[in-house]
Amino acid sequence: MRSAMAAADVGDDVFLEDPTLNRLQQRAAEVFGREASLFVPSGTMGNLVCLMALTRPGQEVICEESGHTYNYEMAGMCSIAGALPRVIAGQDGILSWEGIRRAIRPKVYYRPQTSLISLENTHNMAGGTVYPTPLVDEICDKAHAAGLLVHMDGARIFNAATYLGEDVAVMTRKCDSIQFCLSKGLGAPVGSMVVGSHEFIERCRSIRKTLGGGMRQAGVLAAAGLVALEEGPKRLWMDHDNAKLLARGLAAIPGITLNADKVQTNIVVFSLEGSGMQSAEFISELRKRNILVLPVDDIRVRMVTHLELDRAAVDTAIGAVSEIMRKHKHAS
Repeated sequence: MRSAMAAADVGDDVFLEDPTLNRLQQRAAEVFGREASLFVPSGTMGNLVCLMALTRPGQEVICEESGHTYNYEMAGMCSIAGALPRVIAGQDGILSWEGIRRAIRPKVYYRPQTSLISLENTHNMAGGTVYPTPLVDEICDKAHAAGLLVHMDGARIFNAATYLGEDVAVMTRKCDSIQFCLSKGLGAPVGSMVVGSHEFIERCRSIRKTLGGGMRQAGVLAAAGLVALEEGPKRLWMDHDNAKLLARGLAAIPGITLNADKVQTNIVVFSLEGSGMQSAEFISELRKRNILVLPVDDIRVRMVTHLELDRAAVDTAIGAVSEIMRKHKHAS
């Protein structure tokens, strides 16, 4: 990937003249069976660009209560797009049509009008859970019948595809817009893609420029993205296997609450409630052992397996958690 970046043929993307970036955008569109795609610096910008292209200020967006667009994107949906989130609970992060249907606003002029449904696949904070494709199709079909659009926050859509053994083009064929990350599981250092129709992507290109996402010789980043897109999906099963190994090991440690059978992809979320520790203390202890994780809240922690980790690293993490729990119990 670094060799590809060093050798990248570049140009000015603001003038659509970067050949490497143009190749990446063409290839991403082909992979998803769409007319066009657009490179953006981050998944957060990609989601915001799509929301701005598909809604008007004052309209509502239905999203899951623990979803990324609602919780971790600086309220851009409200502060920049001018849209109002309509938050509902999913089952392990997965929305049903019935839950969505009940949240759709009545067509009354003095109520904010529902315009868009935002789905997240895989669902980050629910532990990497996956939408079954028939459910996505049902939501899209019924949303369209109700005059609504559907955005797919597919930051980790290739992880979902690996879990299901399906093709991303089939999985997202009825969505009106898709954002997916070249970073995260696919391994690029920077970048995400927005995918859709020619008309939609041209609208997104203008919005991206407004948000400061117009770049010059971005082919250096696109070269890494091409390697990530072509090679990254082939090895995601390894991350999933490592996550299952990690989950089973953690679940066996006293003080850790985790249903290892629910782990589907590369994210493991577990609770410390049974240990009496809080996330901040636990994470600090792991950091001392050169293991980096993130909190979900005061008692829940998220671990993610990725291409830089092998099974030995997973075993090391399990051993470190076991040691921390054991020492905390003796100290209590």
